[in-house]
Amino acid sequence: MSGSLKSPVITMDTPLRYLKGVGERRAAQFERLGVDTVGALVRNIPRAYEDWSKLTAIPDAPFGEPCCIKAKAVEAPAEHRVRKGMTLYKFRASDGAAVMRVTLFNNKYAAAKVRAGEEYLFFGPVGGDFTHREMASPLIEPAEGGQRIRPIYRQTEGLSTRVIEGCVARALDALGAALDDDPLPAELRLRHGLCTRRFALENIHFPTSSETLAVARKRLVFEELLVLQLGLLRLKGRARSANAAVMAKDYSAEFYSLLPFSPTGAQRRAIADCLRDMQGDSPMSRLIQGDVGSGKTAVAAGVAYTAIRNGWQAALMAPTEILAEQHARSLSSLLAPGKIRVGLLTGSLPAAEKREVLARLADGEIDLLVGTHALLSEGVRFARLGLVVTDEQHRFGVGQRAELAAKGVNPHMLVMSATPIPRTLALIIYGDLDVSLLDELPPGRQPIETYAVRSDKRERAYNYVKKHIAEGRQAYIVCPLVEDEEGETDLASATEYAQKLAAGPFKGIALGLLHGRMKPAQKEQVMAAFARNELSILVSTTVIEVGVDVPNAVIMVIENAERFGLAQLHQLRGRVGRGKHKSTCILISDARNEEAVRRLKVMCSTNDGFKIADEDLKLRGPGDFFGSRQHGLPDLKIADLNGDMPLFLDAQAEARSLIAGDPELEHAEHLSLAQEVRRLFDQVTEQGLN
Repeated sequence: MSGSLKSPVITMDTPLRYLKGVGERRAAQFERLGVDTVGALVRNIPRAYEDWSKLTAIPDAPFGEPCCIKAKAVEAPAEHRVRKGMTLYKFRASDGAAVMRVTLFNNKYAAAKVRAGEEYLFFGPVGGDFTHREMASPLIEPAEGGQRIRPIYRQTEGLSTRVIEGCVARALDALGAALDDDPLPAELRLRHGLCTRRFALENIHFPTSSETLAVARKRLVFEELLVLQLGLLRLKGRARSANAAVMAKDYSAEFYSLLPFSPTGAQRRAIADCLRDMQGDSPMSRLIQGDVGSGKTAVAAGVAYTAIRNGWQAALMAPTEILAEQHARSLSSLLAPGKIRVGLLTGSLPAAEKREVLARLADGEIDLLVGTHALLSEGVRFARLGLVVTDEQHRFGVGQRAELAAKGVNPHMLVMSATPIPRTLALIIYGDLDVSLLDELPPGRQPIETYAVRSDKRERAYNYVKKHIAEGRQAYIVCPLVEDEEGETDLASATEYAQKLAAGPFKGIALGLLHGRMKPAQKEQVMAAFARNELSILVSTTVIEVGVDVPNAVIMVIENAERFGLAQLHQLRGRVGRGKHKSTCILISDARNEEAVRRLKVMCSTNDGFKIADEDLKLRGPGDFFGSRQHGLPDLKIADLNGDMPLFLDAQAEARSLIAGDPELEHAEHLSLAQEVRRLFDQVTEQGLN
């Protein structure tokens, strides 16, 4: 065979190695950045920009702030060997108004490019004093053609931001007419004041001004949020079918008479929201979002009460057996006077008991079935399922919620989350749900004082615990691990730690141990003993993170606190402060890592779960907020969930309108958009989208 191979036509889907100047080795480097196609390269948005377009005169240059100076090299760089391994290259540059000294450190390559009498752009912070200015290791470019806004990209070994910039420029050039294949129809762009894809991609990388950068960013943010919402609506949205379980009568007043307390205004509003939905034309799909201790379970009980009194069955799915058992106990006690029959189904239930529960459920003899993932089992059949409640929704995949709903005919759906979620993220994750916010705490709930201490203050913390135990109160001590694992021997093991505490600082004090590997009966026994105040201290792993309610427990000590995320620390702290006594949370950590220290400071500064959630989102970003397996969110490349709320709401409304008119995005003008939806969601794990 003779002649050379013809270069492939470059499209967005072309593997990056085929782009001129890339090849196999550089393509492998790009893969470390998650960039494997030409399309992925041009969608690899700069993380920041350097503005070389605005020039500053040397006398006016601000100290310590990056700026761009246009000046002539007065002389060629002179080499100065300072010591072995350190060479300085020094020269002077003048812009006609003043002279500036320039020093390059160990950069023979950059120094060799500077020639006396030639004009250059120098970018970097300016030092010196008011009588002279100097620049240390500035970026230097020939003045001709360099005066522009320059992109800064995420880098990896072998790929500098300038190399990436060059590859992006070649990619945009090679794509040619392919850039004109715009996934957003012209009418939609006109409606929302958006530029074309070509303009957006060219100006997000190489903006001609800050104005064109803003125009490009608006278009790309809108497109990303629109595609995200279209995907979620198609994946999660139930057909807005007729309401098969209309609630003929509102029994909330009757329910309130059963409560041993007066519900908050927020609880009453949430129940009213739900009942209004359940009496409407379509099945309810509502999220009850509230901070720790805001009373979500009482709301669920109130909604279930009306559903059951109207002749329907209800199901409540919780993420752990401890929480399911606690819900079953508390709901059974609360609803018994109303003759509501509550059943419990968990994976560890003995076979004979399980058969009995399933038979009673199928016969309609159980009104409210509480359980874990066991509710999803094939043998679970309801006589008339009208309401499905999922607690701690972020612990379940989207598919599990739908799977439980499939046990009935379009039952009403109520989702509860005790993990505060920033409003923007809630709107995305629960895009198919209406939201009710529980923004009031029940009367008597007190703020919890939180302190972060180093391990050398542990003894003082223990003495503080003993002081409160002597007054009749109780305490939790939480450890991250149950037993030592290879490489983790520096962390306190709950089992060993409990033994040390019982034999040492808390000798003579009743102390119990709770962890996830215990059998359910053992867990139940320990929790019951703690609830009865037969145990003064409960050493535990994070199995107590949600749901455990012992009002007499007033101190939460968390070992190795840096090992926990903000949301988890907030959940753990929420186990105290549930009674009339002042409560305290003590975070023990020797962490020096900047992010860990910031998390602990946030915990000490506020009890507001929504503020904590906002900080958590800032620290981790949406991709890690819950972990991809749980939230099913693709990574967002450009949209900022904290700052792009107006665009998000516009994109959400547009997505709903598009899906209403073209549910499968099959119309000719929507085919490219459907392709973008598939591409974005390819990166999400199957479990997150089922």
